[in-house]
Amino acid sequence: RSTSNKILTMLIELIFSISNYRTIDPLINILFWTVLNNVLAEKEVIKVIESFFNVGKTKNFSKLREIQLNDSMFSSFSDVPPYNLKNYSDTIVLEELRFSSISDYEYKIIDPITSIFGNVAITKFRLMQKGMLVDNKAFTGTHITINGRATFVLIMKDGWKIVHFHLDKTFEWFSLKIISVL
Repeated sequence: RSTSNKILTMLIELIFSISNYRTIDPLINILFWTVLNNVLAEKEVIKVIESFFNVGKTKNFSKLREIQLNDSMFSSFSDVPPYNLKNYSDTIVLEELRFSSISDYEYKIIDPITSIFGNVAITKFRLMQKGMLVDNKAFTGTHITINGRATFVLIMKDGWKIVHFHLDKTFEWFSLKIISVL
């Protein structure tokens, strides 16, 4: 469980252990509602990020436009060409291309950590993606599994919107092969 969930649980237990909840210290009350709001915001942020990856399953590309901020401050980059920092419109095109060329897409968000600073949220996590990479010209496919890491930055503007993300692969398998050879 996240730290804020642990704090929230402790606060709830404290409140219920006090027989007359109306006499709770105002500072505890403020702390309780602050933590509760952060926990709820963290869950909303994760839902937005999950809807990003769910596009790979549903192929509902319009969702990408709903959850990403169409603004000059938007940016993304990854370890997949082109390597440059991409703007909103280039990112949308590349995401649609990537998600449309993978069938039987699955993903798993692992150990997400979300920090919220006012109207900005930063979420980092490990990511497992797999599916069938389809070559429509050759009518062939290759099973792929990609283990990686991700960072998403969201801003609260008509709901949580993705304003930046970075995806890259981790090369754990490479390290394991070297160790096993030695």
